[in-house]
Amino acid sequence: MAGVTTKNSDASKADRKEEATSMQHHEGGKFLTFFLAGEEYGLEILKVREIIGMMNITPVPRTPDFIRGVINLRGKVIPIVDLRLKFGMETTAKTDETCVIVVQAAGIQMGIVVDKVSEVLDIAGEDIEDSPSFGADVDTEYILGIGKSQGRVKLLLDIDKVLSEKDTTAIKKATGSAKKEEEAAETT
Repeated sequence: MAGVTTKNSDASKADRKEEATSMQHHEGGKFLTFFLAGEEYGLEILKVREIIGMMNITPVPRTPDFIRGVINLRGKVIPIVDLRLKFGMETTAKTDETCVIVVQAAGIQMGIVVDKVSEVLDIAGEDIEDSPSFGADVDTEYILGIGKSQGRVKLLLDIDKVLSEKDTTAIKKATGSAKKEEEAAETT
């Protein structure tokens, strides 16, 4: 009889483990929300370092289109990524609300250009749903979940996954070549 109980408890443990892995659990938390092309997105506040106004961006040749270039932020070279271009949206003219959110992502400090910053929201775990599946051809791995707040939905981004490994390598190269050019200009 004891063997039967063990088998049943082992089976139920396996079922619960499978259930847990098939269902993503979202922890709530604070998210900085911002707009791109009229849609609201959110980033985990712990990934955000600061928000700055638009600055002159130095283009870096031979980088992907979505890498706008680099800026000198208090003596540190920071790569700038245009999320509109990364997400395949049309570019738009800079406005007074266009700004750069400086984030720590994939081991790199970088700036992301957004149309405007909205607010910091506290979204409870039960108000975050899994990202929808659009089929095998559509990569939604960079979406942490869909947050529901104040009667609206926000795409919550996993900023570490927005950029692929190839993208991060290109950003590191852009930052490295910009630093070398800056050092060469200082020595001449």
